[in-house]
Amino acid sequence: MTVIQTVEANGLTFGYLEAGRGPLALCLHGFPDSAHTWRHLLPALADAGYHAVAPFQRGYAPTSVPADGAYQAGALAADANALHEAFGGGADAVLIGHDWGAAATYAATAHAPSRWRRAVAMAVPPISALASGFFDYDQLRRSFYMFLVQTPLGAPAVAANDMAFLDRLWADWSPGYDAAEDLAHVKACLREPANLDAAMGYYTAMFDPSRHVAAYAAEQESAGARGDRPTLYLHGRDDGCLAASLAGDVAAHLPPGSRTEILPGAGHFLHLERSDAVNALIVEWLAA
Repeated sequence: MTVIQTVEANGLTFGYLEAGRGPLALCLHGFPDSAHTWRHLLPALADAGYHAVAPFQRGYAPTSVPADGAYQAGALAADANALHEAFGGGADAVLIGHDWGAAATYAATAHAPSRWRRAVAMAVPPISALASGFFDYDQLRRSFYMFLVQTPLGAPAVAANDMAFLDRLWADWSPGYDAAEDLAHVKACLREPANLDAAMGYYTAMFDPSRHVAAYAAEQESAGARGDRPTLYLHGRDDGCLAASLAGDVAAHLPPGSRTEILPGAGHFLHLERSDAVNALIVEWLAA
C-alpha cells in the first residue's frame, strides 16, 4: 500500500496507493492533503473485499499538473470517472471523498451514476447546503485561506518557513491531532512551485467561472446537481475549517436513501482523528 504506482487517465499521469482486490473503492483527498490520508481506510476496505485505490489529485505530486489549467470541480469529477475506467471499475464501484474529494464525489456520481453504486462524502456538504451558512461572519473567518490563496500573497505565504502555514491550518482544523506525518506527505506533494500553484488553482476556479475549462462543462453542471446515488455524509463536530452547523440540514441536499453522521471528538480530518469509528461507518454503509 505504501508503494506509489502510476496510471494514465483523463490525459494525466496519476500517482496512487492501493490495497486489496475486488470491486473498486476510489478514495479522493482534498486540501492540504495527499493520498496518504487514506492509510487507515485502505486496509479496512481491502479487508471488506474491495480494491481500494487512493490517487493523488491533479496537480499534487507525483500526479502531473494539467496542461489546460483545469481545476474546477467538474475536472475533478472527470478524473474520478476516468479513473473508474482505468481501474476496470464496474457498476458495483464506490466513491469516497474528503474535502475537495467530496466535491468531486458529488459531481462524479451525479454525472455518471451508472459507474457508482454508493458514495461517501466527508467534511464538505453539497454546495446547495453551503449557500446560506457560508456567509456567516465566523465561517468567513475560518475560510480566510480560500481568499488569501487567490491573491499574489497566497503562494509565497503558504511556501514560507517550510510551509508553516499548512501546519497552522491543520492545527486549527483538527485541534489536538498530531498531524506531523500527514504534513510531511502534503508538503512533499506541494514543494515545487508548479504543484503549489495547482493547489491554489482549485480555489481560483471555485470563485472565478471564467477559469473553467469548457471540456468539463457537463461535469461542472453536475457539481451543483442532486444525484441519485445514496451517500453517507460524515462531518466532525469540532471541525475548524467548516463548522458542523453547516451540515445541519445536509440530508435535504443529498440523494434519497442517504445518511448523515456528525462525529463527536473529531475535526476536519475525521478519518484520521477517529479512524476506527469512520472506517466502521464506511464499511457498514458500503455493505448495505
